[in-house]
Amino acid sequence: MNASKSNGMKPAGGSEPDGPSGARFYGVVMVAVMVVVIAVAAGLLPRWRQRKALAAEQGGPAIPSVLVVMAEPSRGGAGVLIPADIKPWIEAAIHARASGFVKRWAVDMGAKVEAGQLLAEIETPELDQELERARHEVAQTEAALGLSQITAERYAELVKTASVSEQENAEKQADLKLKDAYVAGARASVRRLENLQAFGRVTAPFAGTITARKTDVGELVAASGGKELFRLAQTEKLRVQVRVPQTEAARIVPGLAAELVMPEQPGRVFTGQVARTAGEISADSRTLLTEVEVDNASGQILAGSFAQMRFVGGKQEGRLALPANTLLFRAEGPQVGVVQPDGKVEMRTVKLGRDFGQVVEILGGVSPTNQVIINPSDSLASGMTVRVAEVVKMETLMPVQGTPGQGRSGAGKGEGGGQKNKP
Repeated sequence: MNASKSNGMKPAGGSEPDGPSGARFYGVVMVAVMVVVIAVAAGLLPRWRQRKALAAEQGGPAIPSVLVVMAEPSRGGAGVLIPADIKPWIEAAIHARASGFVKRWAVDMGAKVEAGQLLAEIETPELDQELERARHEVAQTEAALGLSQITAERYAELVKTASVSEQENAEKQADLKLKDAYVAGARASVRRLENLQAFGRVTAPFAGTITARKTDVGELVAASGGKELFRLAQTEKLRVQVRVPQTEAARIVPGLAAELVMPEQPGRVFTGQVARTAGEISADSRTLLTEVEVDNASGQILAGSFAQMRFVGGKQEGRLALPANTLLFRAEGPQVGVVQPDGKVEMRTVKLGRDFGQVVEILGGVSPTNQVIINPSDSLASGMTVRVAEVVKMETLMPVQGTPGQGRSGAGKGEGGGQKNKP
């Protein structure tokens, strides 16, 4: 018998594994591999089925989905603020009509006055002397008139008996008429001076507020070319003057509603109506001078203030509005993507009107029935097939149409540019 066998030793250099242990190890490895394969298959199979179902539903390769919006009639630029000047309904500078010295003033700046109320008194010593002299002249001419009347009547009787000649009688009758004219002239001078003397009492020509007092007691004032004594304004109603751009002029008609906003009163809106327009475009500024009446019974608006005004009108004929994020600026000009009924895209060049920031007026290129793509990609081209996921209303995309905004300064106008505006 071999010694190695009798000793129970393995042959030198032998590597034969123990039979039962090796089999168990290989079995565990195989089970682990099978578990991993099953897990991977379970995760990928649903995804594969979903992709297959989506491809079957779309009838082929994946079609991009888009959101669309339909153009709406322009609101006529509601919200476009135009600089405005606030003026009193009536305003007058009060000057002296009689020369003299200011005796006293009865009202001061800020006072409310009624029509005919005394504002100041003026001493007119020279005018008083002229009036006294004129009254004496009236008395003198009246006396001469009385004597001439008696003489004329006497000569009229004497001429009947041929005691005086016809020539002498005619002279006396003419002298009577002359003296009568002297009396009328003297009386007219008295009335004129009396009226001038009455101007020594400076009164308010209408009810209003004294906005300035520019005189004081003892000051010398002149009837012609004199300095302003008071300034009177009526502010219960205001005239707001606005220079409307030529593009807006066609819609400005009397009765059109307007809103006045002031920087020092944020959140407050004062309403008014267009009262009148100049009727022509100014050649200097290409604007239409428009006057709006605004009620100010509460006195919350100060005349002379700077404000901004917007006109609130109906929809303008032939003008549509689209969100600014529907535009693509390319070499051909501003374009939008319109989805046709068959799902094909048609790129249309549009003509832009006024830019309200988030809203742009469209003067041509689309109609209210067109579905315009929102946020189009730079690669969008005519003939592409898309699927409309949703038709979005304009009011859900932005605040109230017409919020003042800044222009885009020609962004995306470079050659071949596909840059678009984002909301």
